[in-house]
Amino acid sequence: MSKDLRPLLLPYGGTSSTPSDWARLITDLFPDIWRRGRRLMHVLTIPAAAKSYEPLQVFESERLLFALVRDPSKYESQSETYASAVIMRLAFGKSIDEPDTESLGRKVLHVVHTVERVASPWSYLVDTFTCLLRLSSWMAPFKQEAQRLHKSELQLFRQLQADVREDMRDGELRESFTRTFLERQSEFGLSNNEGSYVIGTLFEAGAGTTAAAMTSFCLAMCHSPFWQEKLHEEVDRVATDDRTPDFDDLPNLPTVRAIVKEVLRWRPVTAGGVPHQLIKDDSYEGFFLPPGTIVHANQWAIHREIVLYPGPEEFNPLRWLSPDYPTFREPLTKFPNLQAYSAFGFGRRICPGLNVAERSLKLLVARLGWACRVEKKPGVEVPWYDYTTGFNVQPKPFDFNLNARSDTRAKVVESTWRDRKDPAG
Repeated sequence: MSKDLRPLLLPYGGTSSTPSDWARLITDLFPDIWRRGRRLMHVLTIPAAAKSYEPLQVFESERLLFALVRDPSKYESQSETYASAVIMRLAFGKSIDEPDTESLGRKVLHVVHTVERVASPWSYLVDTFTCLLRLSSWMAPFKQEAQRLHKSELQLFRQLQADVREDMRDGELRESFTRTFLERQSEFGLSNNEGSYVIGTLFEAGAGTTAAAMTSFCLAMCHSPFWQEKLHEEVDRVATDDRTPDFDDLPNLPTVRAIVKEVLRWRPVTAGGVPHQLIKDDSYEGFFLPPGTIVHANQWAIHREIVLYPGPEEFNPLRWLSPDYPTFREPLTKFPNLQAYSAFGFGRRICPGLNVAERSLKLLVARLGWACRVEKKPGVEVPWYDYTTGFNVQPKPFDFNLNARSDTRAKVVESTWRDRKDPAG
């Protein structure tokens, strides 16, 4: 549906030292588009750049805490608002408080959910019977839908790009991914359409996945009151009643970091992994795999490898904190962290938004642990596993209590948000 523009679906454009016919064909069809797009992503999301986005993440976390304490029943949409607000500002320099920006954010989120739907295995009959690809468009409804979806999303991405271009022309030089791309477009060697899809993909990667992980965190806290108490004890040691934890506190919060990592192991967002296609010969445990073979990195199974993760079905952050477990690493001021973690993919295909997502998840868990208590409602069952199906997954809506831990902390949350200062000025 993206007509060879969405980086997630583009093949790698390079070749090996002894390239196969398959690799040569890939290179001819996609002359380094993926690598050029990936370079732009790298510039936008390297650790130094991601650190500069922290004031925005702090600001939006204050919005989220205020909204949750006021109306916890909307936890799912409020988590999505946090994620989309952060990435909308980063990608396009737009605040969701501006007129029409929230509706634009929802349109991009609709694109996100559409991609998750159509990219899910066996969503269409053609996924099983690939010979249907030979049908003319007038005989193939799936081709007609793909053309319609591509036209719609490209129009949206280009509109957002054009808005930034117009702001630059008018002297409104708000920092954004799109502004960086437009100012350095010749350096990256990407067309307007290619650049709009690279940045649109970063939005897709950052919006739905962060919200899904935070929903799984709430589920974990309902089922693991022991670990919620450990979370409360830890954040209370570094943050008093009159202030919330901040990024500077994270080195002293190993339990927070362990809970984040365990949530992503226990309930991986991309449970089935993203399919990859080999561009050269490979072998695995005696099986020969020729070029063109489709390989799934099954996140669900990888995260339940019993040798690495004893008791894999148990939500157990201790596996990242205790030397009794094979996953333990020191020092605890640095580990656990999400760098090179399988939940974000592998090698040169690792999720480009890892550094931004890691900061968001750690900050949100620390601040929710400081401000709120999440628990089951008396007499109401919380499912152990009742998740959506698709490319990315998250818990289906479930009923639980989310309350401020004290009146004092509730007042801090309210006053902090009401006295807020937008980091963009």
